[in-house]
Amino acid sequence: MPIAPGSTPPGPPADDRELRLLAESLQAVQERSAAQLEKVRQLNRIGIALSAERDIDTLLEMILENARRLTGADAGTLYTVNDIRTHLDFRIVHNDTLGIRQGGTSGVPVTLAPVPLKVGGAPNHANVSSHVAITGQAIAFPDVGAAEGFDFSGTRAYDASTGYTSVSMLVAPLVHHDGSVIGVLQLLNAKDPRTGQVRPFPDEELELAASLGSQAAVALSSARLLKEVRDIFHSFIRSIATAIDCKSPYTGGHIRRVVTLTMLLAEQVNAETDGPFGDRMLSREELEELRLAAWLHDVGKIATPEHVVDKHTRL
Repeated sequence: MPIAPGSTPPGPPADDRELRLLAESLQAVQERSAAQLEKVRQLNRIGIALSAERDIDTLLEMILENARRLTGADAGTLYTVNDIRTHLDFRIVHNDTLGIRQGGTSGVPVTLAPVPLKVGGAPNHANVSSHVAITGQAIAFPDVGAAEGFDFSGTRAYDASTGYTSVSMLVAPLVHHDGSVIGVLQLLNAKDPRTGQVRPFPDEELELAASLGSQAAVALSSARLLKEVRDIFHSFIRSIATAIDCKSPYTGGHIRRVVTLTMLLAEQVNAETDGPFGDRMLSREELEELRLAAWLHDVGKIATPEHVVDKHTRL
């Protein structure tokens, strides 16, 4: 059929347009589902890695780093509840934009003051991190500058002192299996992986962060329990060594000096970059075994009669 002058050529039939829109929608759903499935797989891998780590500082670092990677957060903070449950202590602070790494394995101490869980004897619901620690519920803000209901003066003061701009925020608790909160994750400025622009944290990332927080709480509790057992064991070993040293005035302090010298030598081995020890690096586990061996090297003396231990000539 000829087209009349000035008229618009007909487009594809309505059925074709609907099919195209349906195909595009289906593709978008498939891409979103694939992305979510990959994040769930990441979460599983993270859980396995966390359960295998026994060093607490390394574990805390892993928790924050993986939470940031899962959500695309530019910055983040990890708090732990102190032993008497009065404060949240800053343990790890990361900020990619500012190049900040504090706490954990960085060797740089965190300089921020603890967050009180109570103010004037009442629960501190004004601070968002304290609120999450008290309630055990995760929360997210698309723009903290426009958020209401919480006191963000600490965030604004941090931004003013560093030149940073905090926009989106996600705060999730580390909830132990008994329901107690042992820490809090605070993530800032989620970034769109395609544009690099700051975006809000979507609901699914809130759920992912909460799930990671629960896994992290179990791993952290296990690591703490293992450390307590290890500390008790080391205390027992030191008590035995002290008893051995006390058996003789001639060898008093000998075991402690051997431990000190042994660990100094081990540290020097790890510091070497060439020579016979240039390619030898003692692991954390090997250093612990070496320390225990040094403490126990004279354990046989505990059953040796004192007149034999004190004999200054050949037997």
